[in-house]
Amino acid sequence: MVQVAVAQFAPGQDKEENQRSVARLTAQAASEGADVVLFPEYTMFTASRIGPSYVEVAEPLDGPFVTAAAETARREGVYVVLGVNEVGAEGADRFANTLVALSPEGVRVALYRKIHLYDAFGVRESDVLRPGPIEEPETFTVDGVVFGLQTCYDLRFPEVTRRIVDAGAHVVLAAAQWVPGPLKEEHWRTLVRARAIENTVYVAASGQSAPTGAGNSMVVDPMGTPLVALGEQGFALASTRVSAARVEEVRELNPALSLRRFSVSARADD
Repeated sequence: MVQVAVAQFAPGQDKEENQRSVARLTAQAASEGADVVLFPEYTMFTASRIGPSYVEVAEPLDGPFVTAAAETARREGVYVVLGVNEVGAEGADRFANTLVALSPEGVRVALYRKIHLYDAFGVRESDVLRPGPIEEPETFTVDGVVFGLQTCYDLRFPEVTRRIVDAGAHVVLAAAQWVPGPLKEEHWRTLVRARAIENTVYVAASGQSAPTGAGNSMVVDPMGTPLVALGEQGFALASTRVSAARVEEVRELNPALSLRRFSVSARADD
C-alpha cells in the first residue's frame, strides 16, 4: 500500500511564497504518513490571467524553484509532484507547462509537458505556451505501484489517460488549475471519475483552490468511488492509500481494458 496526498492551495505571483506553501503542505503530508504528494498545475506561478508574465518567470528544470522543491522532497522523505513554468526550448516567447515528479532523494524521476492547450472557455494558452511532444508516457514506481502524470485540460481527452494506463500506471496523477465557471466543477468531478472508471485505475487529482481554481481535489478508486475529496476553498490536504492489488481486483471483475477493440495512436498531422 502507498499513501497518496492531494495538496490544494491557490498559488500566486510570488514564487518564493508558493515554494513555502509547497514546503508546509509537504511537511504536513509527510507527518500524516504520505509517500507521494501531488500539487496543482502552475504551482510555481499563477496570475489572474495567463499571458506574457508566465513566460517571464519561467525557469529551467534545474532552476531555483525545482531545486527548492527537490530539497523539500529530500527533507521530508517523500515523492513530490508539482506543476512548473519551464523555459521554452523554442525561444523566449513561449514556455512549457511541465509536471515534475521528484523522488525522496530529490531526483527527477518523471515529467510530463502538457499536450492539450487550454484554448477554450475564453482562454488561449497557445498564445504563450508550447504543447509538449507526443512521446511515451513517463512513469515512476513506489513499492510496486506505478504512477503516471497528466495535466488539467488533458482530462477532456480520454486518449491521454488511456496511453498512461497502457504504459503500466496503476495511479494517474492529474494536476490542474481548473478555472471556475458555469458547470465547470461538475465537469471536473465527472471527468475525473470517468477516467478512473473507463481505465480501471486510480486517479488522484489536485486542483488550485479558489479564486484561481475550482478546487475539489480528490482521489478516486478504480471503480470510480471518491475515497477522499476537498471543497473549493483553502489551504488543504487529503490523503488515502492505494494499491496495485486493488487495481488488479477491479480488472478481474471488470476486464474492460482487455476486452477493448481499439488502440490509441497520434493523429497524422502530429
